[in-house]
Amino acid sequence: MGSRWTYSELKFPSNELERTLIAVKPDGVQRRLVGQIIQRFEQRGFKLVGMFPLKASHGILSEHYGELRTKPFFQSLLTYMSSGPVVVMVWEGHNVVQASRKMVGQTNPAEAPAGTIRGDFSVHVSRNVVHASDSQEGAQKEIQLWFPAKDLLDWDCCDQIYTIEV
Repeated sequence: MGSRWTYSELKFPSNELERTLIAVKPDGVQRRLVGQIIQRFEQRGFKLVGMFPLKASHGILSEHYGELRTKPFFQSLLTYMSSGPVVVMVWEGHNVVQASRKMVGQTNPAEAPAGTIRGDFSVHVSRNVVHASDSQEGAQKEIQLWFPAKDLLDWDCCDQIYTIEV
């Protein structure tokens, strides 16, 4: 048999853990999908380190979606995203940015496979339920935009020894 170890003996390289921003959009909140979306990230083994609901202002949304400013749908995107509450979350885990993008699925739900959040819940590209950061750099920028550092929790999850390879 293998050697026995305890949680306190394990050393997790901190650079292996990433954080990403996930936002449930107004259509996801209105359709009461927040719990099911959270459940998928928890079941995947990711750790929730920040979350709050809010009605986003055009200012924060303009900054968040700044790279889309020249697109013809930009103003309607801002209007839609500020039309109701959103739930913004920060999830932590190994390779969480890339894994989250796969869990969420393509932007256009017609191209998102069944089993992804958008494939299962979205009805139109303009109502695609959820936002997920597209890169580690983008995640860092988005997290800093939406969350003051003091609002992010740093905590040990009891199942880390089972969800992170050592």
